[in-house]
Amino acid sequence: MWTTYGQDHLLRQLEPGLRQGRQSHAYLLVGPPQVGKMSLAINLAQAVNCLEGPGVPCGSCTQCTRIVQGHHADIRVLIPGEGENARSARFAIGIVDVHEVLRRVSLNPFEGATSVVIVDGAESLTEDAANALLKMLEEPPPQVMFLLLTANESAVLATIRSRCQSLTLTPMSKDNMVERLVTERQVTNEEAEHLFRLSRGCLGWAINALDDSQILEQRQADLEKMREALDAGLETRFTYANEVASLFGSDRDAAKALLALWLRWWRDLLLIKEGAEEFLQNADHADSLRRQASSLNTAQIVRFINDLTQTLSNLDSNVSPRLAMEVLMLNLPIEAGQV
Repeated sequence: MWTTYGQDHLLRQLEPGLRQGRQSHAYLLVGPPQVGKMSLAINLAQAVNCLEGPGVPCGSCTQCTRIVQGHHADIRVLIPGEGENARSARFAIGIVDVHEVLRRVSLNPFEGATSVVIVDGAESLTEDAANALLKMLEEPPPQVMFLLLTANESAVLATIRSRCQSLTLTPMSKDNMVERLVTERQVTNEEAEHLFRLSRGCLGWAINALDDSQILEQRQADLEKMREALDAGLETRFTYANEVASLFGSDRDAAKALLALWLRWWRDLLLIKEGAEEFLQNADHADSLRRQASSLNTAQIVRFINDLTQTLSNLDSNVSPRLAMEVLMLNLPIEAGQV
């Protein structure tokens, strides 16, 4: 039983090979955060170890249940900053962790039919770690499957990409997500549509938001902080820039998510200017967006969207977070928060 939703195009592609035992030795799972990459990876690990036979995982045998519970001895997950060298590489997957995993999978599976290595954040592999993994992908041992997950395919070493079968996960459609949330989580249609907009079709984000009220509370707090910076002068904007830079130093993903929130806000401003309000992601702040849009022209909005995109790219290139954020605040239109 597949527990990956909204990816029927991939399941149809995978099932014949799994049933015949002719699956690829390595898959690259590509898609935005919380679109379902890890769910699909777990399902694939179940499928090649399921006691009911190869193909669609049954979800109830001892192999399937131990895998989903994280107790299976032959399933190993690499996550940036969670390995043995976590202190020295908070945001990367290092050579020590990769070598240890490759050493273990070079042995026969202990309790299942296939050993599975899941690399969650393949773009975070250090150069040495990526090259070590590449050697294993070039001459893969039998009974081993590699599943590399990434939100940024171009950041994964090209030679690694060439040795993996690429699977691109796409966001769910509005109707599909709303139906699932209303049916399985007993929310109203209005709440489900709101979560669809905020999640951009990523079911994992929507479910997490329902299970953890702090997610939506944090979004609201971040939006209020952003609007405060929009309304303020350079001194307050520089203070905000330093706060984001500090956050980047301690939690890179949280800082990038904050800038992504800015990016979606300015996208909404552009949609309002172009008369396409039905596509707003921050529809619950439509009045504020309209007021701000009235003080800006389209060229200013497009220019700042480009600045935001460039800032995110610069941060990925390891420029100074403080400098990148201060430049961004300097490029913020003075009248951005004024009407």
